[in-house]
Amino acid sequence: MEWKMDPWKFYDVTHKRHVVCNPMNTTKLDELIGLLTLNPRAAVLDIACGKGEMLTRLAERYRVSGVGVDISPYCVADVKQKLEERVSDARIEILKMDGADYKADQFFDLAMCIGASWVYKGHQGTLRALKSMTKPGGLVLVGEPFWIKEPEKAYLAAESHKRDMFGTHYENVLVGEEEGLVPLYTMVSNQDDWDRYETLQWYAAAMHAGENEDDPDVPEILARVAHGRTNYLRWGRNTLGWALYLFRNSGPH
Repeated sequence: MEWKMDPWKFYDVTHKRHVVCNPMNTTKLDELIGLLTLNPRAAVLDIACGKGEMLTRLAERYRVSGVGVDISPYCVADVKQKLEERVSDARIEILKMDGADYKADQFFDLAMCIGASWVYKGHQGTLRALKSMTKPGGLVLVGEPFWIKEPEKAYLAAESHKRDMFGTHYENVLVGEEEGLVPLYTMVSNQDDWDRYETLQWYAAAMHAGENEDDPDVPEILARVAHGRTNYLRWGRNTLGWALYLFRNSGPH
C-alpha cells in the first residue's frame, strides 16, 4: 500500500496507547533492566528510541547518561516530555535524526536498537553498528522478529516481506556470535504480548477516527490498520515471533 499520509503521523496515531512500541510487556522489561546492573557513570545509546520508555526507565533506575535518536518528530516530542515529567534531571540528549546518520563521539556502556533493525538494513547490520559504538565489555541490546515457522508465500506477499528478511530465533543469536558478541540473555514475547501490541493499534485507530472525523488521513489510517489486522490474525499471530537479545561486546572494535 503506497503511503499518501505522513508515515510518522500514522505510527503516532496507532501507537498512542502503547507504553512500549514493541510486542513486549513492562514486567519483562523491568526484569531485563535489572539484569543490566549499570552504574551512574554508564553512558547508553538508544537508536530509534521511540517514546523513550527504555531510556526513561534506565535513567530512573540507574541515573545513567545517554543519547536517544529517533527520526519521528512525534516520538521526539513524547520522549522529551516523558523525561521532563519523570526524570527532570536526566542527563539524556534526544536527537531528531535518522539513526543511520548518527555518528557517535564516544563509546557506550550499552547500545540499543529495539525493533528498528531497518535503520541498519537488518539484524546483522544493526549488531555490527552497535558493536562499533560500544566499549569492549559493554552491552548490545536489540529487539528483532524471528520466524516461528516457515511463512506462507501469501503472507510474505501480503506484507511485502522476503523470506530472508528475518531469521529464526536460533539464527538471531548465531548472528551475534558471528559478529564477535557473547549472548547473555533473550526475552521472547508471548502471544499475549503480541495481541496487546497489535490490538491496541486497532483501538487507537478507531478512537482517533471517532474523535477526528475531519482528519483527511482517517480513511488511510483505517485501511492500513484493517490490512494489518487481517494479516496478523490470518498468518502473523502463529508465524512471526519477537525477542530482545542481549549481548556482551567481547573484543576490540
